[in-house]
Amino acid sequence: MNIRANILLRVYLAFGLIVLFAFAVFLRLGQVQYVQGKKWKAMADSLSTRYVNVEATRGNIYSNDGSLLATSIPEYELRMDMFAGGIADDKVFNEKVDSLGYKLAQLFQDKTAKEYARYLRKGRQDSSRYLLIHRKVGYADLKTIRTFPLYNIGKFSGGLIAVQQNKRILPFQALAARTIGYKNENVKNGVGLEGAYKEYINGETGKRLMQRIAGGVYIPVNEEAEVAPKDGADIISTIDINMQDLAQSALEKQLIKSQADHGAVIVMEVATGEIRAVANFSKVEEGVYKEKFNYAIAGNQDPGSTFKLASYMALLEDELVDTNTMVGTGTYKIPGHTIKDSHGSIGVVTVKKAFEQSSNAAIAYLINSKYGANPKKFTDHLYDWHLNEKMGLQIPGEAMPAVKNPKTNKSWNKNMTLPQMAYGYEMQLTPLKMLSLYNAVANNGKMVAPIFVKEIRRLGNPIEQFKARVINDKICSDITLSKIKKMLEGVVLEGSGKQIVYNPLYPIAGKTGTAQVADANKGYKANKQYQASFVGYFPANKPKYSMIVVINDPKGAYYGALVSGPVFREIADRIYASDMQMYNDMPTRLVGNTGNPPTKAGQSKATQKVYKAFGFKPLFASKSEYYNIIDTSAGTVFQENNERKGVMPNVAGMGLKDALYLLGNAGLKTKVSGSGKVVSQSIIAGTKVGKGLGVQIELN
Repeated sequence: MNIRANILLRVYLAFGLIVLFAFAVFLRLGQVQYVQGKKWKAMADSLSTRYVNVEATRGNIYSNDGSLLATSIPEYELRMDMFAGGIADDKVFNEKVDSLGYKLAQLFQDKTAKEYARYLRKGRQDSSRYLLIHRKVGYADLKTIRTFPLYNIGKFSGGLIAVQQNKRILPFQALAARTIGYKNENVKNGVGLEGAYKEYINGETGKRLMQRIAGGVYIPVNEEAEVAPKDGADIISTIDINMQDLAQSALEKQLIKSQADHGAVIVMEVATGEIRAVANFSKVEEGVYKEKFNYAIAGNQDPGSTFKLASYMALLEDELVDTNTMVGTGTYKIPGHTIKDSHGSIGVVTVKKAFEQSSNAAIAYLINSKYGANPKKFTDHLYDWHLNEKMGLQIPGEAMPAVKNPKTNKSWNKNMTLPQMAYGYEMQLTPLKMLSLYNAVANNGKMVAPIFVKEIRRLGNPIEQFKARVINDKICSDITLSKIKKMLEGVVLEGSGKQIVYNPLYPIAGKTGTAQVADANKGYKANKQYQASFVGYFPANKPKYSMIVVINDPKGAYYGALVSGPVFREIADRIYASDMQMYNDMPTRLVGNTGNPPTKAGQSKATQKVYKAFGFKPLFASKSEYYNIIDTSAGTVFQENNERKGVMPNVAGMGLKDALYLLGNAGLKTKVSGSGKVVSQSIIAGTKVGKGLGVQIELN
């Protein structure tokens, strides 16, 4: 083959390959365009625009008296489209940009007017369609900003983009903050009421169309969301903001004074089980305490002497002792251990006296001697009172109680467990659990689960209401209850609470408690720490509120009466002083005439004005300008007094001025005697009369 033929063959081969490749390209283009066209168009749309969720405005949380505990306020991130329709013309932009910079600088005061103007020009030079102007702008400021130069051209054409974000605030700041709780994207279940009722509070998210621009930034296509979010429901809590303030103030003051590690206070309404105040403080540094953990519902520890209520109640219910049964105090020896009274022996005393003076030795001996052969009989009482179960609270975090049973607990010690349980050891109970037991005593034996939320409302209308769930209709007999109540009152009148808690103005019933706190690794003997508590109710003769105060690891004095007693007394005193129904039980009596005040018939407008000023709601029965009036027990009824020409008007009950006006209009000559209101007229009402006729009226 010659050279020319060889070259032509190569050329034809290369050309054929090129044609074949071009054909393959066109074939692929056709497949993409016509066969897979819908798929790639949808993908392109999803890359350039997409719907994003718009967070709903979260519902409010209110206190029992309607005070706002938590709410959401709108907060805006301001952006600017530098080439929006109304400012696309350079002339329009350049004429107003300096004025806009001046206004922004004047409002935000974080840059000078020149710096803002330079920043805006730079954004336009960079062709920014989503330039950040400012973050965290309030609604009032946004309304003002919309009036600024450029932005006032139009809602969409001025270039201003306001991206709404909802900010959660607590108007009372630290008050009840732990109970209110919070919503955190990093915490799955949330905390407090915010976490427990998130399905109601959060509302329903909306949808907003966003478009991707250069740099991968998404901006909203429209000012308003395409699917509007549905606002959350409101939560009406049982918290009383004034009691909450009292509880937090008194607890914090005592924690600082005693240099304690942490503490909790709970105030509960006896009859309803509604929690009026919950305070929890933890030490963060010397003299500084903050709410970091909800000890009230999650702080499981040995309750100590406050548990003696349950021990004595079991003994009395089983009729194993009576309040006048004699018992020794001071020490009680069990194999491997000696139980001692912290204040030493007070000799052989009655059961009531032993309870009032909080003798450990006495109750340990009584429980061990009466139930030692059958300890399950004692623990069955505790289980019947549901002390071993959660109460099913409305907020998360409730700790599981630990109450031993000889049949199921491998750690049960036949020599030590029962007598030590008698005075509040070898078990784990929260402060709220202990309070529920004392509240049951105050509530005539009915034990209820505490509640934190009483109602859920949407748009002001109740959609769900809550009542306290009854745990136990009757924890013991009325006879036992009456004895236990006297013993609890005796603690304050004659016992360990006398010096601190007693108030001569109103009766208080309760029990002091001091428990040694075990170290998690080293037990009770290492670095002795104590928990001081006082739990009770007031007024003892007609209980309205129950309360528990628990303070952990106080320095110096550590007894319940000395450390927790003052907090209980301060809160109880101030609640009692502010609740007139508790200290003034006298029935209301109205002095003097309680009927409607005597009135005169007369002109309707004047009469209505007077009645309105005095707060009366009279029944207006006619449309006449003048009325005659009748007083009834149901209210004040006005009767019509028609003025007809040539007919004698009824002026009975009127004052002289109104009577003379009507009689003069009728053309009558009037003679008057007496003073006051008209009691008689010489011509009967309704009689035909002529001008110049004389009439005599008598006033009294």
